[in-house]
Amino acid sequence: MSKEQIQIFDTTLRDGEQVPGCKLNTEQKVILAKKLDHLGVDVIEAGFPISSPGDFKSVVAVSSIVENATVCGLTRAVERDIEVAADALRTAKKPRIHTGIGTSDSHIKHKFNATREEILERAHAAVKYAKSFVEDVEFYVEDAGRTDNEYLARVCEAAIKAGATVLNIPDTTGYCLPSEYGAKIKYLYENVEGIDKAILSCHCHNDLGLATANSIEGVINGARQIECTINGIGERAGNTALEEVVMILKQHAYLGLDTGIHTEELYSTSQLVSKHMGIYAQPNKAIVGSNAFAHSSGIHQDGVIKHRETYEIIDPKEVGVTESAIVLTARSGRAALAYRAKKVGYELTKLQLDEVYANFLAFADRKKEIEDKDIHEIIETSEVYQQITSA
Repeated sequence: MSKEQIQIFDTTLRDGEQVPGCKLNTEQKVILAKKLDHLGVDVIEAGFPISSPGDFKSVVAVSSIVENATVCGLTRAVERDIEVAADALRTAKKPRIHTGIGTSDSHIKHKFNATREEILERAHAAVKYAKSFVEDVEFYVEDAGRTDNEYLARVCEAAIKAGATVLNIPDTTGYCLPSEYGAKIKYLYENVEGIDKAILSCHCHNDLGLATANSIEGVINGARQIECTINGIGERAGNTALEEVVMILKQHAYLGLDTGIHTEELYSTSQLVSKHMGIYAQPNKAIVGSNAFAHSSGIHQDGVIKHRETYEIIDPKEVGVTESAIVLTARSGRAALAYRAKKVGYELTKLQLDEVYANFLAFADRKKEIEDKDIHEIIETSEVYQQITSA
C-alpha cells in the first residue's frame, strides 16, 4: 500500500528553545541543525530573526549549512519582521517565511485591540508581503484552537488568496480535545476555498498532555504537516514530541501515513538536544526515555526474554537504542536473574539458580537496583558458588 507523506516541521531551535534556561548559541544551533537535517526532517524552524541579533545570526548560520531541509524563520504580521526574516534566510537553499497573527476573540480584543475584519486585512497583507521575498510562505493562525471554525476558515482563505503555501493551525494553549482538534482540521479541509493550494499543518501544545494525540487526529483528518520538537520540549508544558508522532505513524501503518524520518537516529538526536539544552527527558518519556525499553517486573522480564514483542511494540534498534534493559529489583524473577548472570559470565543450572535466587532476594530487599558488580557478590557469597563454573 502506498503511503501519504506527512511533512515533519521541527521547531526545536525556535519554539523548543523558549524553555527558560535553554537558550542556544549560534554554534549549538548549527550543530543541532546538522543533526536534524541528517535525521530527515522536512523543515527546520531556525529562529525568530527580528527578536535579537543573536537569533538573526543563528538563522543566517543555519541557512548556510542545511543541505536538504527547508529553513524557516518566524515573524509577526509586521513588515519589518518579514524583511529581517527574508534577509536572514537569503543563503538558504529552500527558504520559508512563517508569518501570522492571533485570531481568537481573546487575541483580537486583548492583544490587538482590533476587529475581525482588521485581522483579516492584516493576515492577507502579511502573506502578500512575505510572498514578495520567497515562494514558500507559511501562515500561522495563532490560538486557532479557541477560534470559531467559520471565522478561522475566512482567515485561511485570505491567506491562501495572498499566496500562502502552508496553513498552520495551532492549538496555542493546548486546550482542544483530540476529537475537537480533528474536527477543526476536517472542517477547514472541507470548507476553505482553495485548500488544495496549501498544506494544513498541526502545531499543538501540551498543556493538557494532548499535543501528540491532537496532532495525530489532525493528520487523520487531512493535515499533512506536523510541527514538533525533539523530546517534546517547548514553552510551558512543551510541544508535540517529534519522536512520538513519527513512531505512532510508523507503528500504525494501516493509517496509510508515513514520514521521511530516519528513526534509528531518534535516540541519538534526543541525547544531543538534551546535552546542548541541559534538559533531559524524564525516564518514562515515550520512545527516548531511559525506561522506555526497561523492564523490572518479573512477569514482564520473563515475557521479554522469551519473546521481545510480548511486552514491546517497538524494537529498540528502530529508534537507535542498542537493546532492551532487564533491570534487577526485588520484583524480578528467576528468568531475569539467570539472564543477567549469563551476561556477566555465569551459566546457572536450575538448582543453582534456586539457591542464588534466595540470596538475590535478600540482597535486593536492601538495595533498589542490582548492578553487575552486585551479581558477582550475590553469586560468590552463595553456598553453591564452588559448583558454578564461570564462562
